[in-house]
Amino acid sequence: MSQVKNYIYIIMMLFSLSALSQKTIDEDPEIQQNNINYRIEQAQVELEKYNYYDAQKHLDDALKLAERSNIKKSIGIVYAIKGKLQLIIEEEDNAIKSLNKAIEMQRIINDNKNLGKSYKTFGDVYLKKQNYHQALDSYTAAKSKFQEEGLNENLAEVLLAEGKTYVSLKNYERARNIIEQSLAQAKKGDYKKTQSEALINHGIIYTKLGDYEKALAFASEGLKIASNNDFTSILNEGYLVISNIHYATENFKLSREYLNEHSKLTDSIRTLTRLNSSKDQETQYLLNEANEKNIEIVEQLEKAEDDKNLGTLISILSVALITILSLLTLSLYKNNNIRLKTNNMLHKKNGELIIAKEKAELASKTKANFLSTVTHELRTPLYAVTGLSNMLLDENPKPEQVQHLKSLKFSGDYLLTFINDILQINKIEANKVDIEPESFNLKKKINNIVLALNNSATDNNIKIHFEYDTDLPENFIADQLKISQILINLIGNSIKFTKDGDIWIRVYKIEEKENVYTLRFEVEDNGIGISQEKQDNMFESFSQGSIQINRKYGGTGLGLSIVKGLIDILKGKIYVRSELEKGTTFYFEIPLQYTTIEEVKESKVTYFDGDASELDLTNVKILVVEDNKINQMITKKILTKMNLNCEIVDNGEEAVEMIKANKYDIILMDIHMPGISGMEATKRIRSFDKELTIFALTAVTIEDKMHEFEEAGFTDIIPKPFKQEEFEKKLYNALAANNGESATV
Repeated sequence: MSQVKNYIYIIMMLFSLSALSQKTIDEDPEIQQNNINYRIEQAQVELEKYNYYDAQKHLDDALKLAERSNIKKSIGIVYAIKGKLQLIIEEEDNAIKSLNKAIEMQRIINDNKNLGKSYKTFGDVYLKKQNYHQALDSYTAAKSKFQEEGLNENLAEVLLAEGKTYVSLKNYERARNIIEQSLAQAKKGDYKKTQSEALINHGIIYTKLGDYEKALAFASEGLKIASNNDFTSILNEGYLVISNIHYATENFKLSREYLNEHSKLTDSIRTLTRLNSSKDQETQYLLNEANEKNIEIVEQLEKAEDDKNLGTLISILSVALITILSLLTLSLYKNNNIRLKTNNMLHKKNGELIIAKEKAELASKTKANFLSTVTHELRTPLYAVTGLSNMLLDENPKPEQVQHLKSLKFSGDYLLTFINDILQINKIEANKVDIEPESFNLKKKINNIVLALNNSATDNNIKIHFEYDTDLPENFIADQLKISQILINLIGNSIKFTKDGDIWIRVYKIEEKENVYTLRFEVEDNGIGISQEKQDNMFESFSQGSIQINRKYGGTGLGLSIVKGLIDILKGKIYVRSELEKGTTFYFEIPLQYTTIEEVKESKVTYFDGDASELDLTNVKILVVEDNKINQMITKKILTKMNLNCEIVDNGEEAVEMIKANKYDIILMDIHMPGISGMEATKRIRSFDKELTIFALTAVTIEDKMHEFEEAGFTDIIPKPFKQEEFEKKLYNALAANNGESATV
């Protein structure tokens, strides 16, 4: 008996170990992923063989495993392939649902590679539904993702699909250009399938354009590649295209031969598709199930006939039950149809919204890149405009020329301000503005701003009054540069629109919570005021009171838009209160953290405030690295005026060699040059000279590139176009430091 117990115990232990082992296998993420990948691969194999029902089963199995393990990437891939399968079997609405689920998942995990593929399939669905413009939107979104990820094969495929869409729109010239791009990508990467299909579609386009010789050459080349690689569907399309070309050239014999080949291959594909169609197999399965149910019911009825009373009762109950079930089924059917239609519409709209969002993001990125390029290109000639006007004003011009030169200088400065404002707006809209909190004295900061703007106020016969709440501490931690920008814009605005009046600046506390003070800043004037109608648009870009005000007072209309953007970044709010001919009050509220730490002093030396005549400039040598001839002339003139000698080279390679062979005190390095850039040249110089003073003389947006300048090894940056006095101070400061003299800010 004990022997039997031992056997039972051993068997139970074996079962437990087997179950535990199976559970471990089931829970192993790597094994789960391998199982999912295997089923996805099998689904794709069956899809290629037209075994749609088997492909669907593999996808369903893969989806169950992926959802059980919450593997989001695999879930997205499965839904994307389901969408492709549903497109093939002409279930476009279901395809849209599946693709929306795929895109939703892929966007969450930033799976850009597969997201691009889903967008491409979305485009194929819309192309099938003859919704060509939505198809093009989807292909554009797909292209963006493929370009980001460097997926050239997928890019070639989506370009081909885009070209085919333009063929459907009968825009053959556009179609030809895009398919040429696809063909170039396909040849470069040796992607035979896309190459053969692109060539055959070129045949279609050139047939439509009436160039039958080129059409035949392209289509024949595509047919040859398809034949050599067993691309059945492309081969079939190629036969038809060549048949049509021969028909157009009245070569009816060859046209008929190719048409026969097309018909035979079409019949073969249709037969294979019909045999393996998921619809046929599913229908057969449902019919078999229904037959089994019918047989069961007949057997039950035969049995019930043995008892007549029971049979009568069953009959009555059956009729009642069937009636109720029929009504219920009809109701459910109608509700289901309504639900399906609503869901289809929602899925479609959701897809459209996602693609619209992608387009908006792409447009925003394109706009940012465009503005960055344009502003750089504008700054370079502006350097010449401002530099030359300053030089001419310093060279004793004729009295009648002075006003013209001052106007030229004013226009250059105005344009530079405008460019800087556009860049700032662009950065705010692109969320590229970072907060840089530091300890500072708020009262002293506002006093300095008032002093800086006092000359402009005096010119308009304006008196500025500054009121700082006596109970308010002075030291805070915040981004003092942005607060300064806000106040300079608002006070400058008041000065511009006030004549023979007053401006009041007030700062006081409205809330205090755990050392965080919410402060209200007010800028009030008794100037021309703003109408109620115009107040609604005050903070929009390029908004001004009226055309007359714009002509009379000038300005770009960007100042208040920048103010609003900066206050939003500082987590504050701004308001306006105004009345025509009585004045305007702007007031904003922002949170600032109180600190007992004194104002942090700027440790970096920027300007030289000593006497330049005390510096020994006799043996100072400066190397100017600049490829623009006008800029070379201007920089040399400025240095000559400062009693400084300079040499000029126009490329980075020569600059590196010159510095190796000679001793220089300062290098003025341009960034964009032929050959190696100023960045690369500076990196090479730093490999053998760590101490040399190298200034980046650049027209790029400094804030966006600051980390790159630091990494390259620049001592400091001088943005073009620069103010001459600031340029001189930076150079004198560097020379004073090199001579061991003291320099102060």
